[in-house]
Amino acid sequence: MKNNYGKLKRTIWIRSLLISVLVAAVGYGILTFLVDGIFQDKFANFAVSVFMKLGAPEWKAIEYYNRLFIYNKSIFVVGGFGILFVLFFYLSLGRMTRYLNDISDALEKILNASEEPIVLVPELAPMAEKMSTLKMKLMRREKQAAESEQKKNELVVYLAHDLKTPLTSVIAYLTMLDEHPDMSAEERAKYTHITLEKAFRLEELINEFFDITRFNLQNIVLEKEELNLSILLEQLADESYGMLSEKNMTCAVDVEDRLMFYGDPDRLARVFDNLLRNAAAYGYEGTQILIQARGGNGRITIIFTNEGPQIPQKKLEMIFEKFYRVDDSRSSKTGGAGLGLAIAKQIVELHGGAISAASDSRNTRFIVSFPVSGQSEGGVQNESKKKEKNHIR
Repeated sequence: MKNNYGKLKRTIWIRSLLISVLVAAVGYGILTFLVDGIFQDKFANFAVSVFMKLGAPEWKAIEYYNRLFIYNKSIFVVGGFGILFVLFFYLSLGRMTRYLNDISDALEKILNASEEPIVLVPELAPMAEKMSTLKMKLMRREKQAAESEQKKNELVVYLAHDLKTPLTSVIAYLTMLDEHPDMSAEERAKYTHITLEKAFRLEELINEFFDITRFNLQNIVLEKEELNLSILLEQLADESYGMLSEKNMTCAVDVEDRLMFYGDPDRLARVFDNLLRNAAAYGYEGTQILIQARGGNGRITIIFTNEGPQIPQKKLEMIFEKFYRVDDSRSSKTGGAGLGLAIAKQIVELHGGAISAASDSRNTRFIVSFPVSGQSEGGVQNESKKKEKNHIR
């Protein structure tokens, strides 16, 4: 919405009009009462006397006066009016400069993050409102950045501590296997399997470290191509068996056939993988995760639904912020850097889409929606002419 500076325009217009009227009035007064009035004879006599002192006879001095002042009277009048106008206009600029000083002071408050309110003259009320909004936004972003940095530092400390546990276990079990070559095959297989699990956990923690350090340093560049989201989601569900079996969970897929989309398959696979892992981490044991995908009205909508505890609305509004975790505890099952959903949101928005979450007493749903571009629609029509590529992270 365009700001209305009507009051400022009216003020400037009125001031300009008053200057013109004042100059005309003062100039007319000087011309009438001084130049052509009581001072006319005195000034003429004074000018003639000056010329006479310079050696000119009286008749010549009068002629000089007439040629210099009388014949060029209009020039002197115009020049006088001009000088008056410049003088009055310069005096009126003081108010304009006060406007600039007020704006400068307001900007200084914004730069210094001062808590003082932004107050300008009524004529600049729209600008004061904009500045106040800008100030609030900057303060909010600064606060969010500080909180994000604090969360990141806390997570780094937590992760550094968590790294010791699986690493210590890996070293202990490998040492035991190395020092007991006569161990039975059954025991060796058991301890080898435990060591492998600890190594996988160690890998997850290291990946979290990389996510933390790369999140702000890496600009995601999409490598788009035509892809079939239906197949991508089905493959994701098939490959999730091992992860879901730990909690005796299953994954069901209900998607339309041939949902073609023009996007980055690797990045989108990461989005859906993050959503599935999140659903598995916070879903009840022995329940089912449902993946649905539909197209229509120029959009493709994908929904991940899991049965789990309700997420409070306050936490639901912050769930896509980086380093934010719904579960504040650092358990091995749900512990993470709190970047999965933040990265998912960034990737979805880079594709022109939107992601949101909803939760009730029974289910939690993550909804991803993409606009169907012209290239995607063309891909559906010419699917047989394209070589389909699907990548799973």
